[in-house]
Amino acid sequence: MRRHPERGSLFQDAAFPASMASVLGSRRLHPLESLCGGLSWKRPQDICSNPRLFPDTPQEGQVKQGILGDCWFLCACAILQRNEHLRAQVFPPGQPSWADPEYTGRFTCRFWQFGKWDEVVVDDRLPCIGGQLCFSRCQPEDVFWLPLLEKAYAKFHGSYDLLWAGQVADALVDLTGGVAERWSLGDPTMGCSDISGKDAFNRLMDLKDRCLISCSILGSREGASELGEFHAFVIIDIRDLGKVAGEEIVLLRIRNPWGRRTWKGTWRDGGEGWCKLDRREASDLLSQIQEGEFWVEKDEFLQMFDEVTIGYPISKAGHIQSLHSGLWLCNTQQLSGAWVRGQSAGGSRNNISFPSNPKFWLRVSEQSEVCIALLQSHKMSGNLRHGGVDWAGLAHCTYKEGDVAPKSDLQEKSTPAVGLHVWKVEKKRFNLSKTLSSPPSAGTISHSYDREVHLCSDLSPGHYLLVPSTFLKDTEGHFLLRIFSSGRIHLSEMNLPPGSTTDCGEESLTGAWQVIQLQGCWERGKSSGGSRNFGVYHTNPCFPLTVCEDVDGQNVKISLRQHCQNTDIHAIGFHVFQEATRNPCVSSHQEPVASCVPHHYAQEVTLQCTLGPGKYQVIPSTYHPNQEANFTLTLATKLERKPRQCIETLGQILQELSVSHVMKRNRAKMTDSFSDEVYDPGEIAAADNANSLEQDRVWLFFEHLALCFLS
Repeated sequence: MRRHPERGSLFQDAAFPASMASVLGSRRLHPLESLCGGLSWKRPQDICSNPRLFPDTPQEGQVKQGILGDCWFLCACAILQRNEHLRAQVFPPGQPSWADPEYTGRFTCRFWQFGKWDEVVVDDRLPCIGGQLCFSRCQPEDVFWLPLLEKAYAKFHGSYDLLWAGQVADALVDLTGGVAERWSLGDPTMGCSDISGKDAFNRLMDLKDRCLISCSILGSREGASELGEFHAFVIIDIRDLGKVAGEEIVLLRIRNPWGRRTWKGTWRDGGEGWCKLDRREASDLLSQIQEGEFWVEKDEFLQMFDEVTIGYPISKAGHIQSLHSGLWLCNTQQLSGAWVRGQSAGGSRNNISFPSNPKFWLRVSEQSEVCIALLQSHKMSGNLRHGGVDWAGLAHCTYKEGDVAPKSDLQEKSTPAVGLHVWKVEKKRFNLSKTLSSPPSAGTISHSYDREVHLCSDLSPGHYLLVPSTFLKDTEGHFLLRIFSSGRIHLSEMNLPPGSTTDCGEESLTGAWQVIQLQGCWERGKSSGGSRNFGVYHTNPCFPLTVCEDVDGQNVKISLRQHCQNTDIHAIGFHVFQEATRNPCVSSHQEPVASCVPHHYAQEVTLQCTLGPGKYQVIPSTYHPNQEANFTLTLATKLERKPRQCIETLGQILQELSVSHVMKRNRAKMTDSFSDEVYDPGEIAAADNANSLEQDRVWLFFEHLALCFLS
């Protein structure tokens, strides 16, 4: 007989203790506080006689939701049942479990966060009511991978309560390190991608065998009450049965994480829809459904469900497969960045400060399908998302072109609305202001409140400028830019000289500026003529500068930056010459109208000056001839420009999925009742009476749910 450690020597996680603090965090006035009055913490060997970590076959261990509203996370967990490699990535193999002599009550899980896999260690003390698990569990109940993973995810977020409501797409990214898309099944204007309606459904037929697909109900409607509001499900299978009695029949097999059959439509167990099929075929389809599963016909599905979430297939090497072409996007790169108030948080293209946003170069070496994903920092979004603000009341708000979103709506939203735009450019010589004022080659359909937004496009070889942005100016945050491509790519950050970006909030560059960035080099014997002290000065590179408008104050800023190691730095400077009307070439005896001299041993030199409208030439040089280096010349000229018209749109308010949206709505009401505002006594009595009735309904609902769960 194997001996196990003494009970007192088993691991106890002090960082996530077996107490209500781990359930509720610092929050109160929550139905969980009432439902968990008899809460106890038990290890698996105290719940059943022979606990197992994983089932013997993938068909076992079905995900089942408890009294916690984390259906979004549990639906994403279904991908671990289908993919043994991903399961091993999240649950590192070789961990001693209850039948092993090395068992210590300690388990490790991993979640992908902001570009890397983070480990989370927990003990195996699990919350129970009446001796049974009260949150997630598996069927059969002697399998414990799911409640342990749920506990680790709760610890990562801060408490179990912080798993209440979320997005299936976010959990899929956390569990796979890949990408997930959300497609609208209804109104295309409410969608989160350019795929919607019946087109989205038709695409599902091609993806059902390759991807995890979840479907969601985002609001109440007639006939959907038995399925729950703001609830997520998993699509297990899609069957095209062809024409039956002249009618095209397509059935979807759907699993409810509640673990009970709640569908009462035409194709329910015993429903009239089965009479249309051959008895043997109907019996075969009905025999496939397990606890919590049901069949739905295509038209019923499109009527009852609002959107689907699809996780990209991912290989053992971590490469994702395109949902659109089936190509494996094996070339990946990522860079992090930040939007900083007053520096790089320029807002959307509605703002003249848009060019100050972070900018990235993407070099595409061959014709490629490219997926670009913009991920907001999890820690930032988590802290804001659970700040006590209920946003689901604005679930159906959208802002069209030209609209101004209510300030309170935008400031209190859990995560900033973000977008991403791409321009194809000639890197060596391009006008930044002109480029960003032109229509992008590709971009997100709107700024979205999703934690991650992305776009997929076929790109031809060349250089592309990538600009991630928030919808509002001066919205701060960190982000990760990820590129997945079928061909060779290179991603790098675009570093402009200090002060050369437009409208970045610096006192030296106020107003609107046109910025041109030029690349050049000094080459021995060809284009390295040295300073004006030498007769070969005229061989230096020469760049045109045009000043179009007569504006007040300093209207030109020129920066010269050499690209070399500090040990190889040269003395550099430049002169600005007025271009002659008859002879555009600069004469050796012509005097400059502005100069950045003497030459300095510096990585970068800068000059701000005032020039009248006209054409000029800028000649950068090293002090001595025949010194070699590459350089960047940045020319900024001030403009008299009117404010831009609104050209960007704001997507729908993000709708999070939970067991019941009613709880979140009433929690906000309960919080509001403690405000310091003064009301008429009659209004207070009426409001208290109404709130009391609503609260009683919520508590009764969850008590009923708990009783159903425990029965």
